[in-house]
Amino acid sequence: MGKHTALYAKHLEANGKIVDFGGWDMPIHYGSQIVEHNAVREHAGMFDVSHMTIVDVRGPDAKAFLQKLLANDVDKLAEVGKALYSGMLNHDGGVIDDLIVYRMEGWYRTVVNCSTREKDLEWMDKQSRGFDISLTERPELAMVAVQGPRAIKIVQGIKTEAADLIGRLKIFQGLPHSDWFFARTGYTGEDGLEIMIPENEVAGFWQALTDAGVKPAGLGARDTLRLEAGMNLYGNDMDETISPLQAGMGWTIAWQPSDRDFIGREALEQQKAAGVTHIQAGLVFESRGVMRSHQKVIVDGVGEGEVTSGTFSPSLQYSIAMARVPAGTGDTCQVEMRGKLVDVRVVKLPFVRNGKKQFA
Repeated sequence: MGKHTALYAKHLEANGKIVDFGGWDMPIHYGSQIVEHNAVREHAGMFDVSHMTIVDVRGPDAKAFLQKLLANDVDKLAEVGKALYSGMLNHDGGVIDDLIVYRMEGWYRTVVNCSTREKDLEWMDKQSRGFDISLTERPELAMVAVQGPRAIKIVQGIKTEAADLIGRLKIFQGLPHSDWFFARTGYTGEDGLEIMIPENEVAGFWQALTDAGVKPAGLGARDTLRLEAGMNLYGNDMDETISPLQAGMGWTIAWQPSDRDFIGREALEQQKAAGVTHIQAGLVFESRGVMRSHQKVIVDGVGEGEVTSGTFSPSLQYSIAMARVPAGTGDTCQVEMRGKLVDVRVVKLPFVRNGKKQFA
C-alpha cells in the first residue's frame, strides 16, 4: 500500500480507480478519463496534487542559493508572488527535476515532483553547503489544482474572503491568504489555480467544489491535458541524461548575466557550441492508431529519434505525441507503430491552449 493524501477517502467516495504513482495511491480516473478531460477544457475540473513536494527556502542566502541551483534566474522575480519554471540540473547539464519557484516576502517557495522527492531534497541539501539558508518541507499542506475556463470564478464564489486577492493574481503569480496559498498556475493549458491548503481543511474545500459542479479528475486526464498543452512530464520527456536544450526547455535557461555560474552551465555552453543533435517537436497522426512513448522516430536522410510521450487527444480526436527528433527534422517524419513505419506530421508545440487548436 502506498502513501495517502488527505483526500484519499474523497477519491474512494467518488469511485476513483486507485493506482500507484510515485509511491502514492492516487486516482487515475473516476469513471471516464475523457469526460474528466473535457470538463477541464469546457468548464472546470479539480485534481488532488497533494503528492507534490513543497519546499520553502529561507535565510540571508536564499536568493544566491537558488541562482546557483537553478538554470533559470530568480532575480527575474521582480514582485512578491511572481513564479518561474526552471530545470534543476546536474553538472553534466541533465535535468534532475523541473520545478516552480515563487518569490515570497523575503524567502522562496519551491514545488517539486513527488517521484523525484528524495533525490531532489538530497541534491538541494548537498548544494546548500556554504549558503546561510534553511530548507523546510511542508507535508502538512495539501494541494488542489482547479483548472478550466470557469475555475477561478467558482473558487472565488466558495472562498469569498479571498475573492479579491484571487481576482488580482496575474498568470504565474501566487499569494497567501491566511494559511492558504493561491497560485494562478497549472498543468493543463487552461486558466486556473493551484491552491495550497492546510490538510485539515482540504476535504471540506473539495466537497464545496464538488457541490459547485467542479468535476474530480484523475491522473489520466491530467496526462492528456498536459500533453495537449505541450508540457513536459519528468521521466518521460526529460531526465538526468537529457539536457533542457534537447527537451524544449531552452527558454528556461537564463544565460544572462554571463557571470551567474549555475550548476550545469558549463556543460550547456559546450552543448550549445557543438550544436544540439536532437530537439523536441510535436507529432500529429490523423489516421487510426496511437503514438506511444519509446516508439522509434525516423527522419529520412537525417537520423532517428524517439517518441517521449504519446496519447489519443480527446480535444483533437486523433493521436498526438512529443518526441526528441534530429535537429534537421522538417515537417514530416515516420514513427514505427506495431512493426510498421507510418507517416506523421511535425508541428510546433503546444497542440491545444485554452481549448483551441494551436497549429496549422
